[in-house]
Amino acid sequence: MKLEILGTGCPKCTRLEELTRTAASELGIEAEIIKVKDIKKIMEYGVMMTPALVVDGTVKSSGKVPSVEEIKKMILLVDS
Repeated sequence: MKLEILGTGCPKCTRLEELTRTAASELGIEAEIIKVKDIKKIMEYGVMMTPALVVDGTVKSSGKVPSVEEIKKMILLVDS
């Protein structure tokens, strides 16, 4: 599974990365977690507000920091 955190490195982006790592760990899922800071790559996803979470190529959240429980649901919906 590939999880991407889209954002330029702001505190919210960093927090989303931490929560995403926690969610993947709690679910026992081995995931490649990547931070994407390149504005061009972020825009390729059609994301206009960061931070954003991309799960296996699909934007699941943008412009907010979801809770660990919300992130788990986003991961599981793709995984099933």
